Order: sequence, then C-alpha cells, then structure tokens
Amino acid sequence: MIHAAAPPRPRTATRRGAGGRGRLPVTTVVLAVAVTALTAVPLVFVVVSAVDVGWAEAVRLTWRPRVGELLWNTTRLAGGCMVLCAVIGTAAAWLVERCAVPWRRFLSVALAAPLAIPAFVNSYAWVSVVPSWSGYGGALLVVTLSYFPFVYLPVAATLRGLDPAYEEVARSLGLSVFRVFLRTVLPQLKPAILGGCLLVGLHLLSEFGALQMLRFPTFTTAIYDQYQSTFNGPAANMLAGVLVLCCLVLLVAELRMRGRARYARVGAGTARTAEPVRLRLLTWPAVVGLVALVGLAVAVPMGSLGYWLAVGSSSGLDVDLILVTSATTLGLAALGALVTTAAAIPVAWLQVRRAGRVSTLLERSTYIGGALPGIVVALALVTISVRLVPEIYQTTAVLLVAYLILMMPRAMVSVRATLAQAQPVLDDVAHSLGVSRSATLRRVTLPLIAPGIGAGAALVFLGVVTELTATLLLAPTGTQTLASRFWLESDSFAYGAAAPYAVLMILLSAPATYLLTRSMRRESTP
Repeated sequence: MIHAAAPPRPRTATRRGAGGRGRLPVTTVVLAVAVTALTAVPLVFVVVSAVDVGWAEAVRLTWRPRVGELLWNTTRLAGGCMVLCAVIGTAAAWLVERCAVPWRRFLSVALAAPLAIPAFVNSYAWVSVVPSWSGYGGALLVVTLSYFPFVYLPVAATLRGLDPAYEEVARSLGLSVFRVFLRTVLPQLKPAILGGCLLVGLHLLSEFGALQMLRFPTFTTAIYDQYQSTFNGPAANMLAGVLVLCCLVLLVAELRMRGRARYARVGAGTARTAEPVRLRLLTWPAVVGLVALVGLAVAVPMGSLGYWLAVGSSSGLDVDLILVTSATTLGLAALGALVTTAAAIPVAWLQVRRAGRVSTLLERSTYIGGALPGIVVALALVTISVRLVPEIYQTTAVLLVAYLILMMPRAMVSVRATLAQAQPVLDDVAHSLGVSRSATLRRVTLPLIAPGIGAGAALVFLGVVTELTATLLLAPTGTQTLASRFWLESDSFAYGAAAPYAVLMILLSAPATYLLTRSMRRESTP
C-alpha cells in the first residue's frame, strides 16, 4: 500500500493572522500591559480619592446644579466642535485632494498650519483683538479653528490612498459628483473621520488654557479653580470622576460607530492619481471658503501676534531667558515624542494583530489619561511620587511620564491606523521564510508603519510644545517652557511680553506640522 505524504504544515498560518488566534508574544503583551497600567495611574488616583471621600459625600458633591451646568457646557461644546470639525475637515480635504481647485499644494499645507498654533494662543489672539469675546460662541469658534486639522489631515491622507476606480465606476453609472462622494467616498473615510473626531473630543475634554481665557466654564476650568482657589481636593476629584465618565462614553461611542469593518488591502490599488473633479461654477466659491478658513485660523492669530510682538519689542526683551526657555521646550518635546510613540507601538500592535476583548480594552484604556485635565494627571503623579518614590519628585522623568499619559491618544490613533492598513500576511510570509519575530518587526513591520510612527511623533511633539498645566506643576524647580512662560505673562494681561513666547511656540511647532503633512502624504501615495 502506498501512503501519500502529508502536505507540509504552514509554520505560522495557524498562529498568526488577522483573527488574532495562536500564542501571543509575551514581550509585547508585557510592554502593552505596562504602558496601559502607567496611563491608568490618574484614573486610579481619581477612584481612590472618591473611595476615601465616601459614598454619601461623593453623591453630595456630584449631584448639584453646578455639576449639571458644567456637564451641559462641556457636552455641547465637545459635540458642536466635533460636528463642525468633521464637516469642515472632510469638506476641505475633499476639495483639496479630489477637486480641480487652484492653489491645491499651498492650501494642503495651509489647512494643516493651525496645528502649530496652540488653542490658548489662538484664544489670546482673538481676545486681544476683541476683548469682549467670550462665552459659548467664542469658545466654539476658537476650538473649531484650532482642532479641525485633526480631521482634515487623516481624511486627506485617506483620500490620497483611495483607488479612484470605485469613483469612476460610480460616475459611469450616472451618479452625480456629490452622490459619488456620499455613496462611494464617504463610507471609506469613516475610520479617518471617527479617529479625528475622537482626538478632537479628547482634546476638548482636557482643554484648559483657551477656555479659561475665554471665560467659558467647563469641567477642566472648574477643576483648576477648585485646586488653585480653595484647594478643595474632594470636590475637584469628583468633577474629575464625571469627566472620566464623559471620556468613557466618547470612547465607547467611537468604537461602536467604527464597527468591525476591515479596510486593509495588499498594495495601494491603481498606481495613478484620481482625475480631479471639476466643480465648474462652484470652483471659486469653494476657493473663497478655503481661503477664509485659513484666514480665520492662521491670519488672524498671526496678525495679532505680530502687533503685540512689535509692542513687546519696543519695551525690551530678555533674550537670554527666551533662548533658554526655547532650548528647554525643544528638548522636552523631542524626548516626549520619542518615549510616547515608542510606548504606543506594542499596544496598537496587539489591538490590530490580535484583535479581541483584552487587546481592545488595553488600547481603549490608554485614551482615558489623555481626556483628563493636565492638573489631575500632575497631582496624581505628585501624590504617588511623594508617597512611594520621593527621589523622583520634581524630576524630568516624572514630567515625561505626564506627557506620555496626556499625549498617548495622539500617537495611538496614528500608529493604529497605519497598522490596520498593513496586511498581516506580509509578516506571515517573513516567518515562513525563517525570519525571527524581532527581525520581522525591524525589516517588515516597522518600515510599513513608519509614516504612522512619524505622524504620531509629530503630533506628540506639537502637544508637548504647547502643554501647559502639567508642566506648571511638574517641571523641576527653575525649569520653564515657552507655554508656562507665555501663560505667566498673558495671565497678567501683559500681551506684549507674552507675544514672543507664543511666536516661538509656533516656530518650533511649524517644522513638526510640515513633517506631519509630508509623512501622511508619503503614507498614502500609491
């Protein structure tokens, strides 16, 4: 009897793949759990503080009209801003990337420029121009102008990477330009829009400087006032607890809306550029709208800063202090970007390559710290370092941990989105050829996700340059950044003295913003 030889068993097909089956890499799991535990420190601090207060006192501090007012202000500002950013960011990206409008290259960079202008600098500029500007309308305008690039950039990158064949087939079936966009393009933009809106919402939940300057009370400003004015720890911690619940609602909503659809594919589709859509009579109205958007988001704050810079220079500048503060900010931002982006990789890899309840829980948990006010994160780290490791109190290491906790959502969104588009079968092929896990990571995975890593690092760099509240509390004695020095001057309404630090923040942020647009363009180019 002749027995047929059994076919060779694939070396990795049963262990790897999009379904997440098989043995998990221990090192990656340990790193992901460690990063998640670190980002959960402020949440644990809030929970422990609430337990110490007691149930009756917690209910009394939470269930009161003031909390209802803050909840209404926070939710309507976050909801309104996310809707406006989704509409403005998506429309701007489609006009620049898919339509035949003049000055497309200039507009593609100019629409990302607001990322280099911190929201509290933007509010400073508008308030210095219109001193009576405050309330919900002013806050909604300023935060929308500051945050819409968080939606514009990922949507533009996705549009550049889409296969134009889908749109061509839809147009050949007689659909109009806008019906093609609604039925064919918009569904493919869903992950990018939701990811951008998630970043906008998380930033708004933790925004302090802009809203404090615009005198629009939210949970973040109220927590800061509680700690700074009366140092009422229990009341502030209860407010922080409500803010954490808002963050959880936002995370769950984004997860449910994103669904289980997969968007990865091998290759970038047809290696050609989509034929630009001709808007005919609507071309110049679209250009006017885009130019007006750039003018409100960039020209107004830069013009205001130029005026106050001239006023401040006429009264003398401390050049040595400015140079030292700039060097300190640059060093902290570079270190923060490196540490935070590296920490995001194992968590994002598990969530994409080993999708499941545990990996999703780990990935979702890293966003909570980013929704907390910087002052809550700072006080949590101060309390823990003083009680457990007093040697690291008021050191750069603790400040970098705060940056990691606060900026992790920026890195996570970029790295996760890039990993989702990198086919896991490429890793399987490398393993089938005998390449080790570490070599596969170095030679296959990292080159594929390098654009996402670069985009995440640029976003973190931008965030650290402009971070305010945690830096005020955690920076080593004598250490000042551009943001903290700007706040010190602007808080005393010394607009001329504050302007140089604002301008330098923008100058330091501009290269990172440019690299961010370049990396996202390379990521999506066929």
